[in-house]
Amino acid sequence: MFTTRPELVGTHGMVASTHWLASGAGMAVLEDGGNAFDAAVAAGFVLQVVEPHLNGPGGEVPAVFTTAADPTPTVLCGQGVAPRAATTAHYRDLGLTLVPGSGLLAATVPGAWDGWLTLLRDHGTKRLHDVLAYAIGYARNGFPLLPRVPEVVDTVRALFTDHWPTSGALWFGATGARFANPTLADTWARLLAAAKGPSREAEIDAARRAWSQGFVAESVDRFCRLPFRDDSGRDHPGVLTGEDLATWSATYEDAITADFGDWTLAKCGAWTQGPVLLQQLRLLDGAPLSYVDGIPTADTVHHALEATKLAFADREAWYGDDEVPLKALLSREYAADRARLIGDAASFDLRPGAPDGRHPRLPGFLSGPPVQVDSPGAIGEPTVRPDGTTRGDTCHLDVVDRWGNLISATPSGGWLQSSPTIPDLGFCLGTRAQMFWLEEDLPNTLRPGKRPRITLTPSLALHEGRPTMAFGTPGGDSQDQWQLCFWLAHTVGGLNLQAAIDAPAWHSNAVPSSFYPRGFTPGEAHVESRLGDQTLDDLRARGHALVDVGPWSLGRLSAVATRDGLLRAAANARGMQGYAVGR
Repeated sequence: MFTTRPELVGTHGMVASTHWLASGAGMAVLEDGGNAFDAAVAAGFVLQVVEPHLNGPGGEVPAVFTTAADPTPTVLCGQGVAPRAATTAHYRDLGLTLVPGSGLLAATVPGAWDGWLTLLRDHGTKRLHDVLAYAIGYARNGFPLLPRVPEVVDTVRALFTDHWPTSGALWFGATGARFANPTLADTWARLLAAAKGPSREAEIDAARRAWSQGFVAESVDRFCRLPFRDDSGRDHPGVLTGEDLATWSATYEDAITADFGDWTLAKCGAWTQGPVLLQQLRLLDGAPLSYVDGIPTADTVHHALEATKLAFADREAWYGDDEVPLKALLSREYAADRARLIGDAASFDLRPGAPDGRHPRLPGFLSGPPVQVDSPGAIGEPTVRPDGTTRGDTCHLDVVDRWGNLISATPSGGWLQSSPTIPDLGFCLGTRAQMFWLEEDLPNTLRPGKRPRITLTPSLALHEGRPTMAFGTPGGDSQDQWQLCFWLAHTVGGLNLQAAIDAPAWHSNAVPSSFYPRGFTPGEAHVESRLGDQTLDDLRARGHALVDVGPWSLGRLSAVATRDGLLRAAANARGMQGYAVGR
């Protein structure tokens, strides 16, 4: 099969990410003797600089990893929680039925700094200044600006001019081929200056405290007391405080796993959408899946789309940072019962199941006529409205080293366009609280100290019990749909990493959006035209409302693997910025 690039093969180390500069920084760390975790942290911080419309220091990072010493998949939770003052009553008293998708009211505790530093402390080998130097250099001296960044700034120009002047002061300068953010570089330099201690680990912990209990928390607290316009059309101050930052830290937990033949797939828990990929694969067990010359058949795409609708309906009814019946949701018996709902025609209904006989309850907001909204940015870039509302988002990176350490991470949040810039820090806060519901007694109802049910969903796979592959993609609600395309192309179609990434992709827009204003389009699916006219005609005949988005449009996947003594890597040519590097 034709591929846009070769699958990289080597023995020293591999880094794949959504931006070539991040991949290069990660590889530089591996060449300097660092391990996969050192490289991931360096690449993650560079992504905050070079993809500022997709993630930033005020955002979050979930990751799933294994170490050379322990093949058990572990999750790093760098997702901050709702502030203590973020109650449903507070938001309803403001006349809101949804948490706004922009501004300060949607901020959770920023988790990326503590998440990356916790990973570096516990599993890395480098000192903080070694891995942060790459990002500081790009922030201070400038970096090649992606064309998408000034396009985003132009979209929200009126908002920045009239309501968010601190953002305008920083980002109206993002017009040329090179851009710098020296204020952000100064913030990181101050954090490094605080990184003092008798050991590498003590230095890292001191820098963590300087963020959560020092000048960063103080600046965040002051700024959140000010009212700013959000996409409700009104000005609101935030509810996040310095005390919220001081009392939160990143954590580890066991990954959620499920077996599929010789493969085991590991995902983050149901505080993310991660288990929906496991559910989709359970639903497809026994389905007529096949590939011809690297292209999925109409039966494959149809069954995948229908399995997606069922799995994501369960996401809406059951997922959240509360007790979730995952054992039942992932059981083969439950999946087999649910798979009987997949017929020859496309479904237009939102149909959650009843695991363990429990009665499903969808948010009341989804019970009325669907809100029609634009689809997420096709290649994982954000769809941005003039009021700062953003759908689609995010970055991704994967690293494997010569010792067998393996990590997949999906950093996001703190987008330049969705919250006003804190002027003395050089970055803005995240808006992940928009994914909560304000309706009471749902698994994903807003509650202080609770994690929102996020779309970020890195993946790690074991083959015959051995950690083998890390992969993922940006794309909001489409992430676990595009990853399904990749997984099927690799495990069913037999394609290598690069060919599986390049294979034609699709996703359903019948999935309710996790982003304000929470819309969806029943029956609609976006498809790449390379599926072929005959397949597209077959899918239309089955009732799918197809939108042909062209030959190369969907996803920004990357992947690394270790198998048979060789390391492999691949990245998406779509969007022309993701790259894999290695040797």
